[in-house]
Amino acid sequence: MNRSDDIRKTVSSSYARAVEQTKTTGGSCCAGPAPQGIPATLAGYSREALAELPQNAVANSFGCGNPVALAEIHEGDTVLDLGSGAGIDLLLAAKLTGPKGKVVGVDMTPEMIECARVNAAAAGLTNVEVLEGIIEDLPVESGTVDLVISNCVINLSPEKKRVFAELHRVLKVGGRISISDIVAEPMPSWITEVSMLYSACISGAIPEAEYLKGLEEAGLVEVAVSDRLTYDKSQLRALLSVDEGGACCGESGGLPKTTICRMADELAGKVASIRVTARKTPAESPGLMRSSPNSLGCTGIRASLRGPSAASASPIFLLDVAAALDCAQIGLLPCISPRFDALGARFDGELGSSSI
Repeated sequence: MNRSDDIRKTVSSSYARAVEQTKTTGGSCCAGPAPQGIPATLAGYSREALAELPQNAVANSFGCGNPVALAEIHEGDTVLDLGSGAGIDLLLAAKLTGPKGKVVGVDMTPEMIECARVNAAAAGLTNVEVLEGIIEDLPVESGTVDLVISNCVINLSPEKKRVFAELHRVLKVGGRISISDIVAEPMPSWITEVSMLYSACISGAIPEAEYLKGLEEAGLVEVAVSDRLTYDKSQLRALLSVDEGGACCGESGGLPKTTICRMADELAGKVASIRVTARKTPAESPGLMRSSPNSLGCTGIRASLRGPSAASASPIFLLDVAAALDCAQIGLLPCISPRFDALGARFDGELGSSSI
């Protein structure tokens, strides 16, 4: 078993324990006495929306935001939830997409999958399917999803670039994402080496700029942060401490209070919950389809794009490049180089109305 598998196993075990502890204590996340629903309301869900859901789904909500809110889910949409947990976002999305649509959840923890299926049945929803799998290798066909949502899960992945690539793969052309997640500036080793903080959505978090760049490199466009909550000391203490009704993710309740306070002091202003949106670029225009491969071949094209002549490249040349490398559908090849990414942005507006 490699390090990535070890991390996934540890995270899965943490969330399995969290579910079992909720059953026995009636707590909100881990083994604490906090009343049901506190983490969910702090994450941005309205009490009215939560009141319509099974209490089990609310009690086992370990998210950091509300990716369903403002996601513009339409009737008939196919929605995919990465790390669907006990199903709070599955159920909310299923109500919006309606019986003509479908909501698919993917989770790697059997206890969570069982919990979500029970909650979907209790809510009387028949358009919900929950699959076992990892988000780095989704058990979902390519190009079949209108919207991908996720709530405080991608930060837990030890292979985030694979997750971003999977997002792009499963989306339909024009499909979009609405993701709530934790990001953080680089942390000292004494924090990152605390194993339970990975499951607590802290030590696995990456900087916001790196997160957004990863989505762009995977081929998504219009990547933007629509909401951001930067945590202060008191909020971090609440998130890490079961006694304060926090521990929003799978596990951190075993830490001494003195350690939690020290961590909160160190991380204040450096950890944030963000909501990220993006989309998969529309299909090629007729002009782009008619472009022929450049005779230089891929190697020569890549070299020329890194040279000084690239700055004056014509739109026709760029279209030839896109066709030659067969990457048109991810938008003028931002994967090639930062220089070409800038050129892509420069000519992107011409593609929709090109008469070439």
